[in-house]
Amino acid sequence: MIRHTSTNQPESIVLPIAPETEREAMDRAVYSRFIGHMQHVPNGRREIKILSSIQFTADMMGHSDAHIAKILVDMGLRAPRMAFPVDFLEFADASLMRSGWEVGGPTAALLDLKAHWDGIGEDKFAGFKRRFWLLEDCVRA
Repeated sequence: MIRHTSTNQPESIVLPIAPETEREAMDRAVYSRFIGHMQHVPNGRREIKILSSIQFTADMMGHSDAHIAKILVDMGLRAPRMAFPVDFLEFADASLMRSGWEVGGPTAALLDLKAHWDGIGEDKFAGFKRRFWLLEDCVRA
């Protein structure tokens, strides 16, 4: 894996590694588009480059941002929460709240991502801090 570090923080971003087998043609296409686009994002923050590259790859391949992010996490992408689309974060948080044996429970890659988030100092309760929209009924007399 390729590891990028800054001088003051532990390794906060680990880029994915390319799939090795030919069976994973879609994964290989996702990886090549993701890595190729990261070089062209005109921003110095790596989190923004990752988020932009996930969104670009999803648009080019006709998939959701969350699906592309999950594929990349399965390939080894580890980054702060800020680098992932909101849909993926909702999926990851909902999955991490279940037991490993339940349907929809976390995969090994998601558990590793959660451990990475804990290691770099992300908020451990971010999955619980959700916005619940209130519906107001307008009653006119």
